[in-house]
Amino acid sequence: MSEPNVNLTQMPVRPGPVIPRRTALLLVDVQQGFDDPRWGSRNNPEAESRMAQLLEAWRARGLPVIHVQHCSTDPDSPLRPDLPGAALKEATGPRPGELVIQKWVNSAFIQTPLEAHLVRQGISALVVVGLTTDHCISSTVRMAGNLGFTVFVVSDATATFDRSGLDGCWYPAEDIHQIHLASLHGEFCTVLSCADVLAGLGGDPLLSTGSSMFSDLPGTPFQVPPP
Repeated sequence: MSEPNVNLTQMPVRPGPVIPRRTALLLVDVQQGFDDPRWGSRNNPEAESRMAQLLEAWRARGLPVIHVQHCSTDPDSPLRPDLPGAALKEATGPRPGELVIQKWVNSAFIQTPLEAHLVRQGISALVVVGLTTDHCISSTVRMAGNLGFTVFVVSDATATFDRSGLDGCWYPAEDIHQIHLASLHGEFCTVLSCADVLAGLGGDPLLSTGSSMFSDLPGTPFQVPPP
């Protein structure tokens, strides 16, 4: 008897795992260039609204926020740093004091100061949102997990686009999204909904206690080699 399909984007709110209190919100490639029609059809049209909700909650609690900006070297990309599309979207853009990491490849850890910054700040866990699920989200999450960070991906605050396969088949964005979340979940990260995370933060913006899934315990320290 086959197992029922589970949609990770529409998972019910449930008690979540313990997340260290000093967990950073990592917003990956939330850029204007992804509104360009050349990308095709996208899933999760409300993803940016969910990102904004999480961003507001993180800021209200004084939790660390990190923005990642993709600076494409592809001459045909709308995410080239000299084009307007490279700009971070206003609704989820950085405020003064929030770190912006620029990258040139899919993973936010390659040739960037992200890992060193997290270690220096004592941040051992990440809540990851942004674009796109199967490219930069997946690459960043896989590497973060391999580096020893605790990672949570927010299913309804990430999204991707339709893609054509090598066999000529057209794969809908939602199918690609769900398959990549299923591949990441349990191996590199824990997949949660936005509602899960917001419920876990607790009601008091300045103090999350009681049944919250956020823990006061410090995260596991990380070490990086000296420069």
